[in-house]
Amino acid sequence: MYARRAERLAPTLPASVPAGAIGFDSGHAFPGVLPDLTREADIALTRYRAETLQYAPRTGLPDLRAWMAGYTDPGLSPEHVLVTNGAKHALELVCRLLLDEGDTVAVTAPTYFSAIPIIKSFGATFVDLPQDEAGLDITALEHVPKFIYNVPDFHNPTGITMSIERRQALIDFADRHGIVIVEDSPYREVRFEGTLPPSLKALGGDSVIQLGTFSKLMAPGLRIGWAAAPPSMIARMAQLKTDAGSCPLTQRVILEFLQGGRLPEHIKRVQETYRSNRDRMVAAIERDLREASFVRPHGGYYVWATLPEGTDGDAVAACAAANGVAIIAGSKFFANPGPKHHVRLAFSHATHEEIDEGVRRVAEAFRATRQ
Repeated sequence: MYARRAERLAPTLPASVPAGAIGFDSGHAFPGVLPDLTREADIALTRYRAETLQYAPRTGLPDLRAWMAGYTDPGLSPEHVLVTNGAKHALELVCRLLLDEGDTVAVTAPTYFSAIPIIKSFGATFVDLPQDEAGLDITALEHVPKFIYNVPDFHNPTGITMSIERRQALIDFADRHGIVIVEDSPYREVRFEGTLPPSLKALGGDSVIQLGTFSKLMAPGLRIGWAAAPPSMIARMAQLKTDAGSCPLTQRVILEFLQGGRLPEHIKRVQETYRSNRDRMVAAIERDLREASFVRPHGGYYVWATLPEGTDGDAVAACAAANGVAIIAGSKFFANPGPKHHVRLAFSHATHEEIDEGVRRVAEAFRATRQ
């Protein structure tokens, strides 16, 4: 009955988070940092009505593409950029562009869990790459895949940032074998301290397709992202789009926000808010869940907690949910079956009080499953 791509997918959706539960599961934005876009929306619906209520250019509004190109790498032009309906849409288009049934994609173990079903739906198989505190280790790759997918900055779920040495080694491998790196880069601006190495796109040029999004830069509900790639790839990806152009109204609202100079102050507020939330969650884990080990993230949205060997992270997540806290079991982040003694905790959405109480309940769930 089903196509092969659909047969591989789960027949049910994950249960929704019950009303009133403390949300440590998905990377939702903190409500207090969502920008007021009233003025920008008014301009979009009055001055630009003929643009925003028509079909959009398939590749996106030219001025927004120009901004995205400069933000990604000053050496890029608008022809290097395709506007998409978020970064996951961009990843889907990359898969449409590059993957045939039976191809192999290399990913970190663990990796971003939402990327797994997208890639899997194209009939690809996965090869896992290890990572440590310096990030993905390309020297462990024994066979050349069709492409390599990674989140190098404040990795989802582990929070690790890839070192400059590991980045250069990855670029060298891709150049040597003539393959593409897909750089998923949603968290680069959500930085709490320190400096970041150059992006893979800046280092690797045409060997890298970078995926970007306004979900973390501004607000996830805007559903606008982009892909940055050689123009020949962008032209093909645009023809593979089926939406006749991403929403021009949303694009114009974002463009007015950017051209109005509001983004730097907004990013500063995001960084301050999430740094405070990160600090609160780290303190709560060190106080109430001392059995967990983790890498203190210098940016992003998540803490990747490693629990003692023998712990069933799925059971911990289920027990925590029954106790009013939504977390994601670490097993969801492995493209191939992997260890189960991890859980991911998002600190982006909860208040400080919810973080304290939520971690306490997660600790209770951990101990209940160990009895």
